[in-house]
Amino acid sequence: MRRLFQKSISLYTKPNLISSNPNSPLQLFHTVHKPSKQTNHVFNERRSGFGLVRLGTDPEPSPDNPTHCEFAADVEKIYRILRKFHSRVPKLELALHQSGVVLRSGLTERVLNRCGDAGNLGYRFFAWASQQPNYRPSHDVYRAMIKSLSKMRQFGAVWALLEEMRKESPELITVEMFVVLMRRFASARMVKKAVEVLDEMPKYGVEVDEFAFGCLLDAMCKNGSVKEAASLFEDMRVRFKPSIRHFTSLLYGWCRAGKLMEAKHVLVQMKELGIEIDIVVYNVLVGGYAQAGKMADAYELLKEMRRKGCEPNAASYTTVIQALCGQEKMEEAMRVFVEMESSGCEADVVTYSSLISGFCKWGKIVRSYEILESMIQKGFMPSQMIYLQIMLAHEKKEDLEECMALMGEMRKIGCMPDLCIYNTVIRLACKLGEVKEGVRLWNEMEEAAFSPGLDTFVIMIHGFLAQGCLIEACDYFKEMVGRGLLSGPQYGTLKELMNALLRDEKLEMAKDVWSCIVTRGCELNVCAWTIWIHALFSKGHVKEACSYCLDMMEADVMPQPDTFARLMRGLKKLYNRQIAAEITEKVRQMAADRKITFKMYKRRGERDLNEKVKEKQDGGRKRRARRRQWPSQAKAL
Repeated sequence: MRRLFQKSISLYTKPNLISSNPNSPLQLFHTVHKPSKQTNHVFNERRSGFGLVRLGTDPEPSPDNPTHCEFAADVEKIYRILRKFHSRVPKLELALHQSGVVLRSGLTERVLNRCGDAGNLGYRFFAWASQQPNYRPSHDVYRAMIKSLSKMRQFGAVWALLEEMRKESPELITVEMFVVLMRRFASARMVKKAVEVLDEMPKYGVEVDEFAFGCLLDAMCKNGSVKEAASLFEDMRVRFKPSIRHFTSLLYGWCRAGKLMEAKHVLVQMKELGIEIDIVVYNVLVGGYAQAGKMADAYELLKEMRRKGCEPNAASYTTVIQALCGQEKMEEAMRVFVEMESSGCEADVVTYSSLISGFCKWGKIVRSYEILESMIQKGFMPSQMIYLQIMLAHEKKEDLEECMALMGEMRKIGCMPDLCIYNTVIRLACKLGEVKEGVRLWNEMEEAAFSPGLDTFVIMIHGFLAQGCLIEACDYFKEMVGRGLLSGPQYGTLKELMNALLRDEKLEMAKDVWSCIVTRGCELNVCAWTIWIHALFSKGHVKEACSYCLDMMEADVMPQPDTFARLMRGLKKLYNRQIAAEITEKVRQMAADRKITFKMYKRRGERDLNEKVKEKQDGGRKRRARRRQWPSQAKAL
């Protein structure tokens, strides 16, 4: 397999095979993937053993290097300071003042970009920079900050920032800022909030135009809220004239939801208004048929396109190929690929990527290398996404050596590994128990100027937990919290970490982790509190669990009924009536404030707790029954 790839590399390195034609399919449809991070801006941040980040002295970037940027040294210096002092604001501000970095146009945007998913770091620098004399954030800075905060789902902070802009720099507020906010609300399935953005725009001096409405409709359709989008479209038809863009978004949403009848109704509406169907609409409909498994209809639509003089393009064929690959019909996908080329429609990078992904998905790695060779022969530059698909196939076979070799070959042709590839290889290393190799890759990734994202932290934490390295797992978790990366979906990692610490009787370490979460300003919902309280209770720390339950209610978060029932049972065994009475009284008050009868709340808690106990017992019986069956099955074999 490696011999085949070496052959592909040698083909790629021949200059006469590289297409320089600006009208080639590669140039028409997709941008060539280039290394997204500059490897010469190396900063010497290492992790000593399994420990935390140790900041060192960076070598000065070479000015002779053509990729050198005048901001690079300052950006890396600020980034190191932010990482070191982000949890101690006074020391952070002092370090930034003493850094000698001059605030200037373009620097803040690059720092925010360097912080990546760690929005907390970017916000700290933005807050400090905004307070400096003779400095005013530009439109690009504000937009980058809104994008970062929205990605963290810190929507309250976004509105506060917009309010600050309205008072100090109203001329910098643009419709694009609200579009970013609408898209984030839509991706979080907060449809009402996304629609409310349209109502709020005039308050900030921004007119609601067709562009903003089209972006909202598109975001809702792409994030599974097509039904609400269709309703909004009907309500706004009087205000905004329906366009092909609106109908295309709705068509995409219905096709993605598998509602082909509704999609056909959209086509009828378009014809009634005299809107001509273009190649994009046809491709969306082809994708809808293919996704629903109606391949005959998809092929018939391709024929109809030709009859009407709308020749299918690379996207049309690629949509069908992707659907066939998903159904493990690889030979049929290759037949469509051959038909595509014979019809004079040249494949693009996405087409090759789809085929390689399909072969890799079904374990046919050798065939994927053959497609890669064919792609390189035709002068296409393999993208990081293509290499990622091959990496994932090697990950399924737990072949770490092949992944490492493939990363080396990527560098040889100038296609540098990206964050997704590093995450994949680090995950495989941790899965195989090679945590030291995972740490080495982490260091290498940071030296390549990549900011570890949420996925990278979660992978490393689970890797350390699997190897019993609890101190290192705690360090990485606290680092993740400090960078503002802890959110609802990561509460599973929190649960696993807390249970592991308490199982190993590391109560003080567990308390330290929880204290870190609370003091860093994380928004804790009832799920996070429940995880911590249940973990304490299950390991026999009843009094501590009750103490944190009181803290939870002080934060105006009402415990779940089964949590209350669990604590009452534990306190009853300890004969501690005083704490039981205190918790009961507070729960009674909170229930009254929320118009819930305490009697029903208490009864529900007992019922939920009994059901969980029963499920646990039934699960135990089933496991024991399976164990009894295994010996008899083995004898039969």
